[in-house]
Amino acid sequence: NEWIPSCPSHLKPVVGIKFDTLQQGISFYKNYARVSGFDTRLYSTKKRKSDGKISLKYCVCNKEAFRETPRL
Repeated sequence: NEWIPSCPSHLKPVVGIKFDTLQQGISFYKNYARVSGFDTRLYSTKKRKSDGKISLKYCVCNKEAFRETPRL
């Protein structure tokens, strides 16, 4: 089943959205979740091999499943 939250269109995320800073992106998704009636958590991070800077940060619904066994 899929649940689509009801919230104003200007608060909904769209494919390709970009933020100037990581914190702006996290704040955007936390606000979207709050208005839509759910909570988020930070899940995992990917860093560039060239310089070690964060290139991707996953922000997921707090109900998103955890791994049963940790990665080794």
